[in-house]
Amino acid sequence: MSEVLKDLGEHIAAKMPQALNGFSVAFGELELSAKREEILTLLQFLHDDTQCLFINLTDLAGVDYPGRDQRFEVVYHLLSPVRNNRVRIKILTDEETLVPSATDIFPGADWYEREAYDMFGILFSGHPDLRRLLTDYGFDGYPLRKDFPVSGYVELRYDEEQKNVVYEPVKLTQEFRTFDNLSPWEGTDYVLRGDEKAKS
Repeated sequence: MSEVLKDLGEHIAAKMPQALNGFSVAFGELELSAKREEILTLLQFLHDDTQCLFINLTDLAGVDYPGRDQRFEVVYHLLSPVRNNRVRIKILTDEETLVPSATDIFPGADWYEREAYDMFGILFSGHPDLRRLLTDYGFDGYPLRKDFPVSGYVELRYDEEQKNVVYEPVKLTQEFRTFDNLSPWEGTDYVLRGDEKAKS
């Protein structure tokens, strides 16, 4: 199987050298490292070429690496039912650089791109309706970024007096902020009955 994928990778690299940074076979799939500005050309080629026929966009997701200059990866997973192959394509972007929308080639990319925008703040140019999908319209921040606080920025509750949902800044009781590191997950200081040999 890996020889077939390697041959396919070489075919794509020969036909689309301007769009690729490289390719590899990883986890039983062909993985392409692509240039962001050429992603639509590459996706169209993978969709139309008779040796590829990747007509199904299975998934599109964002990945956050905050230590990098281009902190986000946009990962596309395509399936070729005709050839029974899968391909993973990765491109790099940052918080301000637009990624061309794949909705003209794969209409199913619509909600995947909205989710990547909503969760990571990745911007897609040419998207027909780029707005939040899973969070509220007034939501502050992007919850799947690694630098997003676990408690969030605001909390909401229903106010009986106002008969409405109210947003308030997150307030944590001070006792929850002192961590003594005595976690039950780290084990106990005493020996449980039957564990005498395990603790020695």
